[in-house]
Amino acid sequence: MNDKFTYLAINLLVIAGPLVLTIAPTVKYYRKLPYVFFSIFIVSPAFILWDVIANLRKIWGFNEQYILGVKIFSLPVEEIFFFITTPYSCIFIFECIKYYSEDRIIIKKNIHIFVCIIFAAASFLFRDQEYTCVVLAFCALFFIISRVLLPQLISSRNYCLYIAISFFPFLITNYFLTSFPVVIYNNSAIWGIHVFTIPLEDFFYSYSMLSLYLIGYLSLRNFLGSKDRPV
Repeated sequence: MNDKFTYLAINLLVIAGPLVLTIAPTVKYYRKLPYVFFSIFIVSPAFILWDVIANLRKIWGFNEQYILGVKIFSLPVEEIFFFITTPYSCIFIFECIKYYSEDRIIIKKNIHIFVCIIFAAASFLFRDQEYTCVVLAFCALFFIISRVLLPQLISSRNYCLYIAISFFPFLITNYFLTSFPVVIYNNSAIWGIHVFTIPLEDFFYSYSMLSLYLIGYLSLRNFLGSKDRPV
């Protein structure tokens, strides 16, 4: 395989399974696609904007050896594609969990403010490390939004399973992205702590991204009064 197709191939591997199983008669994911694309439409711009800023400020960059070279808003087209394939696949994971697992409350309610304060304080504390600061702020933002829109979400068993299971494909995908490397980080913008080749900040980035996409998806379904209420 031509090295230029590396990032594109990673994206295609991420979405391949969920795409094939979209029409499966069990989960019936095809029926949920309007909500999925709504979530992508409202959440992705925030992450793409941050990506553009990070790229311009040299917080991270992309190895030209592993991308096609086609760019949108100064970002590789594969990076834009990432903000479609990832939520599409991860929300599919949530729907599979919901289909096969009975949900229940397993975490004490009303912890949003406490956790939000911790993330916000940590974001301020590490303000000189731009990537660290921003990903912690994204996590704090999720807990604020969750408290307003779906306060029961983070207490639910299915949400915890969703995060835990989604981290497995995240580890695989990010390992390839950081080991080639497709994505190159500025060491002055991060802690410098790695899991394999993955910066620790990427775990917070992934957590906030997975959670914000899910809350966008669930909020619209609840707002429209879906008979199959997700939360």
